[in-house]
Amino acid sequence: MKIKPFRGIRPPKELVEQVSSRPYDVLNSEEARQEAAGNEMSLYHIIKPEINFAPGTDEHDPRVYAEAKQQFQRFKLKGWLVQDQDPHYYVYAQTIPNGHRLAVSGERTQYGLVVGAWVDDYLEGRIKKHELTRRDKEEDRMKHVRTLNANMEPVFFAYPHREDLDAIIANVVAGTPEYDFVAAPEGFRHTFWVIDDKATIAKITEIFAQIPAMYIADGHHRSAAAARVGAELKMSAAKLLNDKMSAAKPLNAVPEYEFFLAVCFPDNQLNIIDYNRVVKDLNGLSEEEFIDALKEDFIVEGLPVTGYGLQECKPKALHNFSLYLGGKWYSLTAKEGRYDDNDPIGVLDVTISSNLILDKILGIKDLRSDKRIDFVGGIRGLGELKRRVDSGEMKMALALYPVTMQQIINIADSGNIMPPKTTWFEPKLRSGLVVHELK
Repeated sequence: MKIKPFRGIRPPKELVEQVSSRPYDVLNSEEARQEAAGNEMSLYHIIKPEINFAPGTDEHDPRVYAEAKQQFQRFKLKGWLVQDQDPHYYVYAQTIPNGHRLAVSGERTQYGLVVGAWVDDYLEGRIKKHELTRRDKEEDRMKHVRTLNANMEPVFFAYPHREDLDAIIANVVAGTPEYDFVAAPEGFRHTFWVIDDKATIAKITEIFAQIPAMYIADGHHRSAAAARVGAELKMSAAKLLNDKMSAAKPLNAVPEYEFFLAVCFPDNQLNIIDYNRVVKDLNGLSEEEFIDALKEDFIVEGLPVTGYGLQECKPKALHNFSLYLGGKWYSLTAKEGRYDDNDPIGVLDVTISSNLILDKILGIKDLRSDKRIDFVGGIRGLGELKRRVDSGEMKMALALYPVTMQQIINIADSGNIMPPKTTWFEPKLRSGLVVHELK
């Protein structure tokens, strides 16, 4: 992998909590408007600039992108975002603290390296994806990057863990962090260090050159958009046609626009949580008929009505599902022979549930377009599934066992694509800790 240190644009230490925000795609415009209320320093004014217009303004209106650029310039002028004098790598740690609903095994921290990732590594398949992207979403992020000439938000990569990088990171985090705070509303702790030792920077670059591939964990649209903008800029500068390939150039001679903002975590530290389904109707079946239809492919067991909390209703292992229907929880275990553990796609519980429940029984064939189904990230817990069914909004809910990082790697390495709404990573990267400018 080819990575590069960069001169990050960052908030002063005392302003980081006011400037930083959740990623643009985890909340809607109205939620962003509410979170940014009374805070002119919130990054939402740049990454969701439609909040500066009347409610209902189309977030793809040309005025909205122009507003993002104006706000970015304003943040720099006001000193709310300040560029580092020298190129750095950075360490970004995310901690799920004790007592948090996701801290089932106690406090957990993952340590990522913030780097400039090379556009060609994405275009040539060394940065590997496991999801399809939508062209309209790519275009939106491309317009944002083009207009600002910057990557305002990082993408989230995983790399095969290495002890030498672990040792470097451990040495860095033994020092005093630049930022250290707990962010609302999720309650995760975010800690950030600047790597300014030139020998350490050179060593990190050298080690990454020995890593054959990285994997997109979260941010497929941002990765595609950043890479495509970088490729456009290369073509417009005639780099591919009239100059030596950038791969042959010394790192400091490669233009900044050939790199984009990424946080790279070792694969053995990442935790994927469940991504669950709720469905509006039973496709004309009664509850009893639906349960009977399930029994062809699943062992169906009712869970006790009393003495069980929601935690006990969670799926226990691969190929085990939890169903909520008619005020009751059921355990569904796929029968032998109904799936293929040797197929990287067929082994996934999203595939099993899609084929044997959603399609076969409920007639839901396209998860991307069917309006009868919705998806609930596991961070909301089983209580959210129960609430949406009990409210009458949905008829049934299905909780899935989370996929593993190794399953994602196997699929990406085989060139396959995961079914929609398979992975949910937490914590999400905090936006606004550092920005990468393409000049």
